[in-house]
Amino acid sequence: MAEIIQRDGTWAFDGTSVRITPGLHRSVPLFRQTYGEITVPLEAVAGIVYEPERKRGRLRMRLREGADPLLHATGGRLPDRADPYRLTVDVDRSGVAEYLAEEIRHALLLDQVPGEPTKAYLLPGPPVPVSVRSSDGTVSFDGIQVRVDWADTSDRVKRATGPRVINVGDVMRVEWLPNSGLEDGFLRFVTRETVFSKLPAEKDPYALDLWGNVSRDLLTALVATAVTARLPHPSTHSGAERQHERDQERAQVREYGDLARGRGRAASVPPPSDHHDVLLRRLRELGELHRDGVLTDEEFARTKAVVLRGF
Repeated sequence: MAEIIQRDGTWAFDGTSVRITPGLHRSVPLFRQTYGEITVPLEAVAGIVYEPERKRGRLRMRLREGADPLLHATGGRLPDRADPYRLTVDVDRSGVAEYLAEEIRHALLLDQVPGEPTKAYLLPGPPVPVSVRSSDGTVSFDGIQVRVDWADTSDRVKRATGPRVINVGDVMRVEWLPNSGLEDGFLRFVTRETVFSKLPAEKDPYALDLWGNVSRDLLTALVATAVTARLPHPSTHSGAERQHERDQERAQVREYGDLARGRGRAASVPPPSDHHDVLLRRLRELGELHRDGVLTDEEFARTKAVVLRGF
């Protein structure tokens, strides 16, 4: 076994996997402490390097594309200090770091681990249930449903709609951007109904606006990763599906244009039995079309009245 123990954490390689354990020192970021130990199978590793510097070096492991739901959910936006696949190494331990890296590279050659993207996640992501309190509310995931309970400081529209509950089967993708302290971040759950919504995060009832404590808000990546791990792997997405989404958007614009001009079909108006979320979505979409100039003031008012009557 090859192992290196540092203040920020421990990396141990047993020939088949790399076990990454965060350190207990107070300097270790809250995200790393909360995410906990990660076991990376050798088949998920694309490469590893040790980068020496004057005072401290750095071990950096690169995973195969599509192997880890954490990397897919965060899109490479995790701060370096929170990245579990980087380890700061004291200069007097550089020899151990180089030995560990060489052992892993040698095993990759012996096992002939391919470098191309994977067709399934090779790491499980964080265990569920998981719950995180952010600046915009508390988001939790039990493996089946996402629930968002808004904070007192959330936008009044969000608070008026009450807690948001989303079945994981309705989620198309998760979008996440960290709060940098200078710019707000967000955690958004894109569903089939909201895929074309362009609402900002502070007003989107399917998104959390991240504007408060940077370390605390960073923990929302735990939920983003847990949900992502239970969605279809990105390798299953096809060009045909993306074209279908674009066709739906164009049809939606035509539908509202016809409705505003009095040519809409009765089926264009949602039945009264539909959930109130559909009403909110329709009204948001109408507002966007009005702002974009697709609908005039008169058309917007007439169409809005038709939609409300339908509910």
